[in-house]
Amino acid sequence: MPTVNVRDLTARKRNGVKITMLTCYDYTFARLLDRCGIDVVLVGDSLGNVMLGYEDTTQVRLSDMLHHVRAVARGLTVPLLCADMPFLTYHAEVGETLRTARRLVQAGAKAVKLEGGREICPQVQALVQGGVAVMGHLGFTPQSVHRIGGHVVQGRGEDAAQRLRADARALQDAGVFALVLELVPAVLAAEISAVSAVPVIGIGAGRQCDGQVLVLHDLLGCDAEFTPRFLKKYENLAARVQNAVQNFVGEVKDGSFPEQRHEYE
Repeated sequence: MPTVNVRDLTARKRNGVKITMLTCYDYTFARLLDRCGIDVVLVGDSLGNVMLGYEDTTQVRLSDMLHHVRAVARGLTVPLLCADMPFLTYHAEVGETLRTARRLVQAGAKAVKLEGGREICPQVQALVQGGVAVMGHLGFTPQSVHRIGGHVVQGRGEDAAQRLRADARALQDAGVFALVLELVPAVLAAEISAVSAVPVIGIGAGRQCDGQVLVLHDLLGCDAEFTPRFLKKYENLAARVQNAVQNFVGEVKDGSFPEQRHEYE
């Protein structure tokens, strides 16, 4: 199969074909996703929570992102590989933004994702002018969790909705090829998707977006206690993994593993 690129995503929106996007953080899962028809794989800074045990994404460093981007890139051939730019690596000045994006692209990313609206449009424009494909991210932006005050739905009320509409237009004008909307009322997300020239990919933003994104480990049910309203768990991997390991422990202790067929002559 040919590698997915930004033009393919634009064509999917134009033709009414939904876009699929999942996070991934390692080579093993990258190889599995490569065979599943996923359009976009995101090495998200959510790796801080999922893989590194951080409290939130603000603790993720560029070195963390580079390590995981390289691992995922080795396992992908088909999906578009996008990487989050870490907290405070693209806010101070354009030069730092370009240097950060260059390192992520050199590690294997084909696009980068930035959180924010009109305030980051100069950085988006600089990246696009430099030849970097940029995905935007509006609504609940995890890197701003402390300023926002938690995982709170964004865009409720006409003033907040109008700000979100204006940010979406500004990012589109700045050159993003796609936009993630996170924790946004479904009616507002549908409105933005309908007027946007670029694909809008939702997470907790309703059915009318041009596509959907989830964290892979959430979809697989790796954390039994994580049950936000927007999440559908397609597997209960936490229980299955624990059951497999407990079976291994039991068989080693009672001597039933390894069997003779597992031995070498």
